[in-house]
Amino acid sequence: MRNFDINEDPHRRYNPLLNEWVLVSPHRAKRPWQGQNETISTEKLPEYDPTCYLCPGNVRANGVNNPDYESSFVFENDFAAMKQDEIMYEDDIRQTFFKAQPERGISRVVCFSPRHDLTLPEMEVEGIENIIRTWQKEYTDLGNIDYINHVQIFENKGSVMGCSNPHPHGQIWAQSSLPTQVEKTQKNLKDYFLKNNRNLLQDYLKAELIKEDRIVIENDHFAALVPFWAIWPYETMIISKRHITKITDFTAEELSSYATILKQLTTKYDNLFNTSFPYSSGIHQAPTDGESHEEWQFHMHFYPPLLRSATVKKFMVGYEMLGESQRDITPEKSAAVLRELSDIHYKNK
Repeated sequence: MRNFDINEDPHRRYNPLLNEWVLVSPHRAKRPWQGQNETISTEKLPEYDPTCYLCPGNVRANGVNNPDYESSFVFENDFAAMKQDEIMYEDDIRQTFFKAQPERGISRVVCFSPRHDLTLPEMEVEGIENIIRTWQKEYTDLGNIDYINHVQIFENKGSVMGCSNPHPHGQIWAQSSLPTQVEKTQKNLKDYFLKNNRNLLQDYLKAELIKEDRIVIENDHFAALVPFWAIWPYETMIISKRHITKITDFTAEELSSYATILKQLTTKYDNLFNTSFPYSSGIHQAPTDGESHEEWQFHMHFYPPLLRSATVKKFMVGYEMLGESQRDITPEKSAAVLRELSDIHYKNK
């Protein structure tokens, strides 16, 4: 019997945020790939596209004209996932198998820039700061609505992630319930806080900063790292160093540091395979239910699907759907790869 090698031997890693496990199989990273290759667009986008429903001045699907906006622009999603209507509903407590309840909410689109061809890593830090201020305003305005208890800010980037329009934009879904992943996180953060009288993610980040092997970028106020329990090949998380429960807690210096680390991280992603790197990203922060949530720590997740190249992605199938999440390349290896990449965008070299 030989000693366990975390870099070579199959093992499971625990995710304390979701109370879930992930299977890590480092030896499988050496297997040849004969599966599907994604088609990555190499088309150079124009600064303005007259057919794009997100560009300034253009007509959207509902017939409304966009203003000639000069920075970020927010509008109600023309095909919203939720409605604001208040619906009469009586819960049938006798129902076992067919439980349902109406969900009330608001969906908005956030155009990052009037430029059709300008993604986050290609923007100036000042432009990203403006986006963050827009997120702050939306979190406040939506969170102040009496029936809104959670505000989810997120971005789907790239057609591989189901993004149907290449104009750089994100979304905000605000709703009356805590979504499942947030509800799981809320419970585990709260349990840890009640047991230890400390913040789980602050303690976790301190431990990661000591080990350093999964840290990708660090500045005075934030750290970007590959989580110990990461599922996606180049998954990362940005965590605030100070105890910040929500985006509106930022100082001016923290806002600038956050914009800087967003640009650096997304630039490294693009530089990994010299392509506009697809991902789903989203901010996790305190609910807007009016309660104090000292257990929360501001953080942002990045879930990119690419595995070996710009055309080879990871699939969540088979065992992942029936058993538990699984990855091949170790989080430590992913962090090392990302850490060594340049902060200068490959298009500017």
